[in-house]
Amino acid sequence: MDKNLNLALGTGRRKTATARVYLREGNGVITINGRNVDEYFGNPSFVYVVKQPMDVTDTLVKFDVVINLKGGGPSGQAGACRHGIARALQAFDETNTKVLRTNGFLTRDSRMVERKKYGQKGARRKFQFSKR
Repeated sequence: MDKNLNLALGTGRRKTATARVYLREGNGVITINGRNVDEYFGNPSFVYVVKQPMDVTDTLVKFDVVINLKGGGPSGQAGACRHGIARALQAFDETNTKVLRTNGFLTRDSRMVERKKYGQKGARRKFQFSKR
């Protein structure tokens, strides 16, 4: 079978980051924007977050994962990868849905940064009031 054949696709989003995830046959190599996951995220906690869905479904060494990431910072990108991998695993095998749902990996975290308002310092912070 062709090694570059995508078995499943998943799109993950978190904050302003978007991850397109492709599951392929392999032995557990995770590639993000052409780089290894450990090299891409210097922080081991972000690597742990990315691998969580594969860990709970016991597919850590079953698939190679190729991810295209856009936007956001490291925390949002790691969350987007986790969401995308979970969706791809669900698309590959529907029996994974229950365990992924109970761990909260299929839920899209909709929290976003509130926009800055005009005449203010930030979203809610006002300029300092001067009595005199």
